[in-house]
This record gives sequence, structure tokens and C-alpha cells, in this order.
Amino acid sequence: MRYFDFRSKILSELQSNPDGLTWSELKQRLDLPYKKPCPTWIGQMEKDNGLKRVKGSGRAYLWKII
Repeated sequence: MRYFDFRSKILSELQSNPDGLTWSELKQRLDLPYKKPCPTWIGQMEKDNGLKRVKGSGRAYLWKII
């Protein structure tokens, strides 16, 4: 999967879920092949697309578009 495909899927899913989703939820819903997200790609999305990861319940972080 290329960065642009990954970004497009994540942004689309988060736009339809404004309360945010965890990485586990995104991975399951989008059938992503990664155990963990690529830090470089996430940093780029935070910089360019308004992605924010905020502390959720327990150890999980919620991914949101702000």
C-alpha cells in the first residue's frame, strides 16, 4: 500500500466518524495490513491533513481530524 492510499482511507473513515477512532478500530474497519502505523506517514498526516491523536481511555489514542 502506498502512502496516498493509506492517507485516503484513513481520512475518509475519520471524516465519517468525527468522534475519532483508535488505531485498532481503523485497522479492523479498513482491513489494513499493518500491525502499527508508519510514524513517518502519521507525522506527514498530522502536518498536512489536521490529524490529531488524543488520549482516549486506557492506553488507546483516538485519531481525529481537526
